[in-house]
Amino acid sequence: MSELNKLGLAEARDALRAGDVTSVELTESCLTAIDEADALNAFVHKTPEIAIERAKAADDRIKAGDAPSMCGLPIGIKDLFCTKGVPSQAASKILDGFKPEYESTVSQQLADAGAVMLGKLNMDEFAMGSSNETSVYGNAVSPWRRGNDEAQLTPGGSSGGSASAVSADLCLAATGTDTGGSIRQPAAFVGITGIKPTYGRCSRWGIVAFASSLDQAGPMTKNVRDAAIMLETMCGHDPKDSTSAELAVPNFEAMLTGDIKGKKIGIPKEYRMDGMPTEIEKLWVDGAAMLKDAGAEIVDISLPHTKYALPAYYVIAPAEASSNLARYDGVRYGRRAQLAQGDGITEMYEKTRAEGFGPEVQRRVMIGTYVLSAGFYDAYYNRARKVRTLIKKDFEDVFATGVDAILTPATPSASFGLGEMTEADPVQMYLNDVFTVTVNLAGLPGISVPAGLDAQGLPLGLQLIGRPWEEGDLLNTAYALENAAGFVAKPGKWW
Repeated sequence: MSELNKLGLAEARDALRAGDVTSVELTESCLTAIDEADALNAFVHKTPEIAIERAKAADDRIKAGDAPSMCGLPIGIKDLFCTKGVPSQAASKILDGFKPEYESTVSQQLADAGAVMLGKLNMDEFAMGSSNETSVYGNAVSPWRRGNDEAQLTPGGSSGGSASAVSADLCLAATGTDTGGSIRQPAAFVGITGIKPTYGRCSRWGIVAFASSLDQAGPMTKNVRDAAIMLETMCGHDPKDSTSAELAVPNFEAMLTGDIKGKKIGIPKEYRMDGMPTEIEKLWVDGAAMLKDAGAEIVDISLPHTKYALPAYYVIAPAEASSNLARYDGVRYGRRAQLAQGDGITEMYEKTRAEGFGPEVQRRVMIGTYVLSAGFYDAYYNRARKVRTLIKKDFEDVFATGVDAILTPATPSASFGLGEMTEADPVQMYLNDVFTVTVNLAGLPGISVPAGLDAQGLPLGLQLIGRPWEEGDLLNTAYALENAAGFVAKPGKWW
């Protein structure tokens, strides 16, 4: 078998079980691909020694006949997950040199299942961004190009390194995190599958916090079946995370029948935005037609508070970020600024944070501190929380009518060029999250499935939003959509 790195999780698992290939061979194939892909800047901390050691252990486990689904499969880990003894910087200068003495629950569960960690993946600093342009490591680059144009494109953000690595076959799958669309938007930009599970499905323990009431980990994979396999390993109750749900984790892969006859799929009228590209509009209409042909019933629905979602999100998320990021002060770990004679603790805090946090993080911390301040708490933060409750109720009302899933576009456009969205107007960048933030505010599961290409040959994704805790049902609907769309395009190798 040549080019083993091009396999998906399910294919590789079956080949491992059949004895056609070893985990060491799979891992070496990925490590070679990673070393040849420095132009993508997807892997920022390579861990080949750990990878080979885990692959050998996985091969022994498979031979012994005691191997879970993820055993022996090489994956990448987003730099937001703490990994014991391996730099975990959240792509920030302020965590320069930080090597945790512990492992995040999600990466530990994957390791316990025998998954092979190839290294840490690039991302936006502290997961704040939609284009992977705020990273201390420099931009992650999409493996896709617009026709013959050589302009570098964004793989999306904040899980840009994960998206780029999976799309370019540097790893079989990767972990991502999603606070306002950071799994689903990059997945859509590079033609892969990404699922954000229900808030509380995956433990947040050991994942560097951005906005604690919104953050959720999830898998980024080459197809829906792979997402089901990896998600099952990542989920589960964790006593170390007070928001982790004490619910049994079903066998998501076994629920992939592709049969969605009689399912009700809602189409929200509020997602028809002014100025939406005709290609996105057409993709959405085509997606609804595909689900209808598969036996689902398509119904129009209303989510009336959608227009307030983005402003509410950009109050709540920075408020939580300003609180969470207060711990980075240069005292206990990470970077500490050089101090001048006579500088006290206040100067140390100021200099360390000024040097350590990039411009986007500084911007959000300032917004967050402002909306939490005494004079503005009620005017902004409390009002945003009330809007969030209304958005959540919109979804509850729709699901109460018997709707099983909601179909929307995943992004308002295809991938754009690095540097095309200028610093001058950050709001333009924030609008990238317009279709995804509602899902985080309401704590619902959402999945992005590649469904077509635009006129320039770039991938476009559709999003399905499911009922809380019903990821299995959501994955099955996504599986039906994937089968109907038949998306198989891959980027041409230029790197």
